[in-house]
Amino acid sequence: MTDTNEAQPDASGPTPDTAARASAAPGYFQAGPVVMLVIAGVVVLADQITKILAVTALDPGRPVELIGETVRLVLIRNPGAAFSMGTDLTAVLGVVAIVVVLGLTWFSRRVHSRWWAWGLGLVLGGAAGNLIDRLLRDPGVLRGHVVDFVSVGWWPVFNVADSCLVAGVIVIAVAVFRNIDYDGTPVSGRAGKTKRAAVSGSGDGKSADG
Repeated sequence: MTDTNEAQPDASGPTPDTAARASAAPGYFQAGPVVMLVIAGVVVLADQITKILAVTALDPGRPVELIGETVRLVLIRNPGAAFSMGTDLTAVLGVVAIVVVLGLTWFSRRVHSRWWAWGLGLVLGGAAGNLIDRLLRDPGVLRGHVVDFVSVGWWPVFNVADSCLVAGVIVIAVAVFRNIDYDGTPVSGRAGKTKRAAVSGSGDGKSADG
């Protein structure tokens, strides 16, 4: 007779060898958290340096043509989101940016995929770069206007942080398309293991009832 009161393994929860399986995955990248934060730091540094140079060297309303009228340097102060969207939501966007930066920083410790480390690092750096403007630039905390200065064709004027945000999203999309999870394990493989564990648990339950 089977003792149905005996504790059964929880297939849906973490098991002692979960970390070992993840570290053995072909896509596992141990330095993921460090790489993600370093990339974010480099993006913030590059973004703030280029903004300081733009504010110092450019005059508002006097664009500098680099490739005719297609690529220009145009200094503007943007109260909205990336690419001048949501200009009437400055304070709300500032709060959202704080949540995103804090959330990604906390989440970085779980990132062990090269693709996700690069993608989330670019997103984190871009969000942090523009957040610094919202916190420190005029007209005040959470109401600061973001410095934009790159104009390409019909596209709205943007900055380094905006570019990195878009690039990061593209990198993450490629990772998702390739079925690579943030911890370096294949998404399809993880789904298969979960399904097999559920089926095994159901079979064990039927055996105990019998």
